[in-house]
Amino acid sequence: MAVTIVLLGSLGDLADGVTREAAGPLDWAGLLEAVGPEVAARLQEERVHVACEGKVLADKTTLLAKDGEEVALLPPVSGG
Repeated sequence: MAVTIVLLGSLGDLADGVTREAAGPLDWAGLLEAVGPEVAARLQEERVHVACEGKVLADKTTLLAKDGEEVALLPPVSGG
């Protein structure tokens, strides 16, 4: 099995796709490697959040996703 990474909004556009698969367990360093340098740079921004299994992490660097889990990358949202 693997961890599914879902790149939402502008992050999906930047990555030229909305999903990635990575071997689990997946930690913060592994996530940065799995998404590539452009998305990894954006993930470092304070306003970009990470959710694991539907729960937004208070500290995204504590990520530890297991096989079969889903990690969502949440960019800031604009609009009205």
